[in-house]
Amino acid sequence: MTTILDGGLATELEARGHDLRDRLWSARLLLTDPAAIEDVHLAYYRAGARVATTASYQATIPGFASVGLDAAAALTAIRTSVELADRARQHVRAERPAASADGLLVAGSVGPYGAMLADGSEYRGDYDPGPAALRELHAPRMDALLEAGVDLLAIETIPSAREAEVLVDLVAERDARAWLSFQARDDAHIADGTPIETALATADGQGAIVAVGVNCTAPRHIRGLLQRMAASTDRPLIAYPNGGDRWVAADRRWVTDDGAVGFDAAEVAGWSSLGAAWLGGCCGTGPSEIAALARQLTDG
Repeated sequence: MTTILDGGLATELEARGHDLRDRLWSARLLLTDPAAIEDVHLAYYRAGARVATTASYQATIPGFASVGLDAAAALTAIRTSVELADRARQHVRAERPAASADGLLVAGSVGPYGAMLADGSEYRGDYDPGPAALRELHAPRMDALLEAGVDLLAIETIPSAREAEVLVDLVAERDARAWLSFQARDDAHIADGTPIETALATADGQGAIVAVGVNCTAPRHIRGLLQRMAASTDRPLIAYPNGGDRWVAADRRWVTDDGAVGFDAAEVAGWSSLGAAWLGGCCGTGPSEIAALARQLTDG
């Protein structure tokens, strides 16, 4: 059975008229318009997603400090991201017969150190502050998400194997569940140039990692990546590509390159035959793409 994920959060908020061109990105709305985030979670559940991913990808203590919040207020905002997703889930449960609402999940988003830098580093992986700094950034957010009641952690858009090792250790120390998803530069390597097979090995021996894979990667690269991953691991695979565009950090916007291939629901649904047990979308995809994916998986 394939678990359907949601799609892009920040880009869907932008499509609904919110200006997110600052270093907090979607996390800013945790402070200024939390209802807008809840509405997007609700739209994805209604579209057929079984998982709502919290608005905590770029929510960190240093990130919130840049806009004047102390650590306590930052952690409160991170816990709020879980409450918003859970409220959307409860709303859907009230709308549906009990059986059809079973198994809806809330995943706590843990984005990379590069996301906090707000300079596009998560698409390059060209940073290495050291294990201590990585732990200092990620551990408090993980703890806040888990304390707020997420079902699992979404360790996502990770551009380097070094950072993945630290994150996997933190998950294991907390006896939590998580998926581990990398950002990839092509059909064979993650963003920092590490072969995808080597990157996946960071989860070896860790039963807490329920799936491994890639996200926020151009759709044209995913099939090749899945083939390589399936040949190197027996774990369930996860894939949620972006809409095919490229992030330009200087302008804080996505651009479409010539010949770019967008999100094709039939193609994405077909990745289940390659071992992808978790499928969805990332930046540049919205509820309509997730609804189309749900139809493909149901009808197929």
